[in-house]
Amino acid sequence: MTAGTSPSPTEQRETPHRSGFACFVGRPNAGKSTLTNALVGTKVAITSNRPQTTRHTVRGIVHRPDAQLVLVDTPGLHKPRTLLGERLNDVVRTTWAEVDVIGFCLPADQKLGPGDRYIATELAGIKKTPKVAIVTKTDLVEPEQLAQQLIAIDRLGKELGIEWAEIVPVSAVDAEKTEKTEKAEKRGAGRSPSGEGGGGRGAGQVDLLADLLVPLLPEGPALYPEGDLTDEPEQVMVAELIREAALEGVRDELPHSIAVVVEEMLPREDRPADRPLLDIHANLYIERPSQKGIVIGPKGRRLKDVGTKSRKHIEALLGTPVFLDLHVKVAKDWQRDPKQLRKLGF
Repeated sequence: MTAGTSPSPTEQRETPHRSGFACFVGRPNAGKSTLTNALVGTKVAITSNRPQTTRHTVRGIVHRPDAQLVLVDTPGLHKPRTLLGERLNDVVRTTWAEVDVIGFCLPADQKLGPGDRYIATELAGIKKTPKVAIVTKTDLVEPEQLAQQLIAIDRLGKELGIEWAEIVPVSAVDAEKTEKTEKAEKRGAGRSPSGEGGGGRGAGQVDLLADLLVPLLPEGPALYPEGDLTDEPEQVMVAELIREAALEGVRDELPHSIAVVVEEMLPREDRPADRPLLDIHANLYIERPSQKGIVIGPKGRRLKDVGTKSRKHIEALLGTPVFLDLHVKVAKDWQRDPKQLRKLGF
């Protein structure tokens, strides 16, 4: 093809556009949400080093010239102890049946355990969907330990009759650091202290993963408009950002029993056009009255800190100043109560 001419039909056929859905699965806290955020390039999924953080199926959208990859980030599959746990597992299995490729996330810093084998055994029953083993958190281990994990995963696949389309080591955390460094360099119009530009190892690993997932997608047009990064409603994302901040300081004292519902999001009336303000009223639900003091903190300091931290992320997400009004309420044993689960959106 020469400059100024459109590609011939033959050239167009050589690089067909692909689009489809990829699902990340794995036991809780395997790095699935962090990986989703790194691939999309922004926060679309709540992250925490506490297991069972994701409760919704979040879709992140990766736009490329040759493809559109829609990432489905599910809750971690686990042995359920509550009705909520059973419903989260149902979400995972339903998602598996609808995607074009499954990415099985296994942390590099933890030996394969019963939870990994449980998931792999279930995956072995899904014959037609391609499966990619993704070794996450590689930044936490030495090369020797990573090599042992890669061998163990290959062996697990052979034992259960799973033919991995790929086995890919990746560090989403390194990718995030690289992205932040590149943004800082652009702001300073300079180079990194080492004299090198961006494009660190982590970013390369994440890009490689996308390169390997795309050929496994079917040919087809884009499924979402250019520029869309997720199909989550803004209200749901705001609730997740508040819950992420609320979980941050209570990992030891409080089980995973915080739910957040955004009751109202309305622009403040009578504000000048150049000084808009969005009023957000949200409730944090816990299971027992005794947990209320833990979430609120002495003299309300903890709840105020939750509001300050989450508001920064919400303003970045929505691109407008926000007034955030938070209240803590008790929904007794909501994780085990079908009526309460429906009320809270599960």
